[in-house]
Amino acid sequence: ESSVRMADDQLGAALDLMRRLPPKHLKANLSSTVALVPDLVEDLLSSVDQPLEIMKCPDTSKEFLLCDYNRDGDSYRSPWTSSYTPPLDDGVQPSPPLRQLEVAANETFDKYREQYYEGGVSSCYFWDNEGGFACCIVIKKTSPKKAHLIDEDADPRSATVSEGSWDSIHVAEVSVREAEQRAKYKLTTTVILSLDTQCELEGHSSDLSGNLTRAMERDKSFSSADATTHIANLGEMVEEMEGRMLDSIKEVYFGKTRDVISRARTGVDDNKAKQQSLMAEMAARRR
Repeated sequence: ESSVRMADDQLGAALDLMRRLPPKHLKANLSSTVALVPDLVEDLLSSVDQPLEIMKCPDTSKEFLLCDYNRDGDSYRSPWTSSYTPPLDDGVQPSPPLRQLEVAANETFDKYREQYYEGGVSSCYFWDNEGGFACCIVIKKTSPKKAHLIDEDADPRSATVSEGSWDSIHVAEVSVREAEQRAKYKLTTTVILSLDTQCELEGHSSDLSGNLTRAMERDKSFSSADATTHIANLGEMVEEMEGRMLDSIKEVYFGKTRDVISRARTGVDDNKAKQQSLMAEMAARRR
């Protein structure tokens, strides 16, 4: 019992540490933590949302995203062919009807990604669950690192994002009631954001990164004759959730950062105005 309690305490401490460290370096920090407590490797990998990585399907040459939900051992399942890379003979596979739904979902959310993100990569993974099914919808968009920085004498407030990434991880559990033609959808979404801004003048740089997790539940009708109605229901929830989280990120990260900066330093225009006011006051006293 004491060893179980110790393992739980170690896991809690490790998860708390991961929440406090910058998501940008999460992979390296997670590897270091696993090296300290190797017995927690499976629990940590399944509990910590990591920035998504991209792999190219060897059969279709299409890109797909790697996450814990398409991983089996050291292999990852492609949503385009349902085959594993590296090859795995006994890898976990969705049932044939669910695989058809997975294919349709990948096509649908690929269009969603193109419309809302104008680039990036998306992948959907489905698996059978008692009383229904579960799925994971992941989207990644990166901003390539810009070689050109703003000039040294430029206003630091004019700096733009020199490098950034957005990772959306949507995990849904669907409980189906066939007799009523209704289903309960439980959606948990995590957004991992990382932004770097730089200019040539030393000190004028910032690294803004963090993650945000929210959950919602909806009870919706579906058609047993057309299983893709599940995709429409999930799509509405994903769209609503991403809109909410984007507003929260704007308010929490950008709003608070702007407030801190405005209080910590005085703008260039304000400095000039104060200098002009002081010079006018001194000139008036000389008279």
